[in-house]
Amino acid sequence: MKIAVIGAGAIGGLVGAKLALAGEEVTFLVRGANLAAIRENGFKLIAHDGTEQVARDVVATDRYDGVGPQDIVILAMKAHQVEAVALDVPKLFRPETVVVTMQNGIPYWYFQKHGGPHEGTRVRSVDPQGRIAAGIDADRVLGCIVYPASVLVAPGVVRHIEGDRFPLGELDGRVDTERVRRIAACFAGAGFKAPVLSDIRAEVWLKLWGNLSFNPISSLTHSTLVDICQYPLTRELAADMMREAQAVAHKLGIAFRVPLERRIAGAEKVGRHKTSMLQDVEAGHELEVDALLGSVVELARLTDTPTPHIDSVYALVKLLARTMQDQRGRVRLLRESVERLEARAA
Repeated sequence: MKIAVIGAGAIGGLVGAKLALAGEEVTFLVRGANLAAIRENGFKLIAHDGTEQVARDVVATDRYDGVGPQDIVILAMKAHQVEAVALDVPKLFRPETVVVTMQNGIPYWYFQKHGGPHEGTRVRSVDPQGRIAAGIDADRVLGCIVYPASVLVAPGVVRHIEGDRFPLGELDGRVDTERVRRIAACFAGAGFKAPVLSDIRAEVWLKLWGNLSFNPISSLTHSTLVDICQYPLTRELAADMMREAQAVAHKLGIAFRVPLERRIAGAEKVGRHKTSMLQDVEAGHELEVDALLGSVVELARLTDTPTPHIDSVYALVKLLARTMQDQRGRVRLLRESVERLEARAA
């Protein structure tokens, strides 16, 4: 199939490379160093056992209007990056094109085809102006939950740490549609496990349950998953945040299939892995705060649910994100000043 992967970071690179190695026609829509590296060398995948493969028969471009219609479009960037491409993504569509969303946190489509009193409600934390929903219609969307851990170790090079599950689901809960079966088979052909779920939102919450606690705690403490889980105070803080999120989810009709302590134990087993938010802090990148925390705070207010621990950690991480943004701005101004001085001296 013709598959466009938007973003070639830790997850987009892993998915795109394995699909290409399985024989699918993959195009990466990327910019900067990743674009140059993939064009020159293909995409290198380092497996968790250290073996290496290179997907050379791939296309890399930063121009949406030159790619042509695709069978599948995989949104593999962070949630806060989707709005910037929402108006370009439709350039990849034909009538049957399916969009697979791989963002962590509460997705922009959460209340689309949801039913009940909140049907059609916009999640403003992740789609403030409604631009994503306007550009990417929910009828095209399959929800997808990302469980593998991987790291972009260099432009065009991803190391797969562990995990292979990418559960899929139609937003209305149907499990027998032709397109969801076809895409699940495509993922399976690339070596992934892609079970089709009847309640993709329950799986969204199960993944978010850990992300909304472990990611911000790790970013504030510079600690790995095992550190957080084995230190009593942070383990209890994570549990308190998870209990609050569970209360919000229950009011929205979500049942958790895994007990809280088992979810924490699963994170502990991952070991000394840095969460994606901690990796972003260390790299100076924009943090994925609102999809993981702001959206839960928003749904807590929507359902009249108190979330004091989540609210407090959200405030701290929002300040961290603003501080990092200010630092990036100062560095940019300094760089521009140096460039102007060098131009004058020349």
